Amino acid sequence: MLLTLLAPVIALAQLAAPSDYALLGPAFARRSADSEAAAAVIARARAALTRPPGAIPRLHTEGTLPGKGIREISLVAKRDQPIVLDLAMAWRLTGERAFLDQAGRYLDAWSSIYRMSFNPIDETGFDLLAMAYDLTEADLPRATRARMDGFWRRMATGYLDAMDGNPGHANTNWQSHRIKLATMAAFQIGDRRLIDRARAAYRKQVMVNLRSDGSTFDFEERDALHYVTYNLDPLMMAALTAKVHGEDWFNWSAPGGASLPRSLDWLAEFARGTRTHIEFANSQIQFDRDRAASGQAEYAPHAWQPENAIDTYRIAGLLDPRFAELGSTLAANSRRKPTAWISFFQ
Repeated sequence: MLLTLLAPVIALAQLAAPSDYALLGPAFARRSADSEAAAAVIARARAALTRPPGAIPRLHTEGTLPGKGIREISLVAKRDQPIVLDLAMAWRLTGERAFLDQAGRYLDAWSSIYRMSFNPIDETGFDLLAMAYDLTEADLPRATRARMDGFWRRMATGYLDAMDGNPGHANTNWQSHRIKLATMAAFQIGDRRLIDRARAAYRKQVMVNLRSDGSTFDFEERDALHYVTYNLDPLMMAALTAKVHGEDWFNWSAPGGASLPRSLDWLAEFARGTRTHIEFANSQIQFDRDRAASGQAEYAPHAWQPENAIDTYRIAGLLDPRFAELGSTLAANSRRKPTAWISFFQ
């Protein structure tokens, strides 16, 4: 099975890599270390070959409760995001043109139809489209590449301009998601001025959001480790993007000592079970209570489960090998598998 999967991948190794990329482009493994993961990706992608794209002009789920029309419409449209990445990974794993063509249809649809709101919670899933584009860009039609390049430039410029303008939630997880999207988009188009601005925004967020003891502003405000991982994950995606382009953002420390590694060490005590936490028991945000009252049990007080940090420590392991064992342990102890792309990253 594994050798069958690998043969076309080796053949594809001769394809010209795009000159610029966000994250996965040249880093995507030319071999599968996990044939089960590869088979699952290919199966999902094959099931999507006849599924039409669901692009809409605007996504909006942030601040909405279940049953609201725009929320439900947006959740359906967001299903495209992991699907297009599956299609792109399947293309690189098999060389089957049908996967490339279908990924191109999805990318065309979103770059043509979507109009950015610059709400980072609504738009955070576009990181998956950035990775999908990485894996297909060199083989897509010129017109699709032109539309996508414009899409990423609007994203990078818009989010960076918003951060310069001191938007709402400028020191919360919202800012971390803005930084992730701006960073991936800036590296995708290879614009050094935008990259420099993204780096400065990243460092500012480390200074104002992460604490010298490793905790975060979001933990203080929401009393939830859910919002710790939701804050650290996008910052790590920005740092990982920088790393594959030869820059070390991950180990940068603020003058007071705050850094991503220190915050990951703090969270690791909960992930290993040496400390426990009841989520949302003392959240300062009324919307958390509203969501719990609407039936969203994950926002009512409950014990945080270490498996919720699987992806956090699998990504951390790509940045610092000392976190890899914890990521593997969490995955082994859980029925939930890590996000697929991590398995193929090198």
